Amino acid sequence: MNAKTLALAALLAALPVASHAADKVVHLAFDNAVKAATASGKLDGSVKFYLAGTAPAGKVTVVNDNVDITRKTNAFGKKDQVTCDWALQSALIALQADAKSSGANAVTDIVSDYNGSEYRDSQNYECHVGFLMSGVQLRAKLAKVQ
Repeated sequence: MNAKTLALAALLAALPVASHAADKVVHLAFDNAVKAATASGKLDGSVKFYLAGTAPAGKVTVVNDNVDITRKTNAFGKKDQVTCDWALQSALIALQADAKSSGANAVTDIVSDYNGSEYRDSQNYECHVGFLMSGVQLRAKLAKVQ
């Protein structure tokens, strides 16, 4: 075998170990990601987002009480905050589209629900960061707020 083949074989053998070595759970500010997505135009402001423990003012009518969404992004060589906020923003964009298509103007009772393990916080979301990927998994309700 030549040197390039040996180096490639060593890298491929190390990837499974490296990908698990950096696996961790981080909790980050939800509002920062929402504000950044709104400021950049990714979210249009027509749908409001409420983590569990916070509630909109007014009458709330739930349209769909069981919405699940998962988003992942490339984390290789990137900071946790950047990749996690990117994954969360991607999930929020999809939730905004789901809310609009069902006539809702709010996504309420948002909890992180990574592989069935619920994380409930009124200010932070949970993100799982690995060597290659970062991801968020959310459960929420779509609602009309009047």
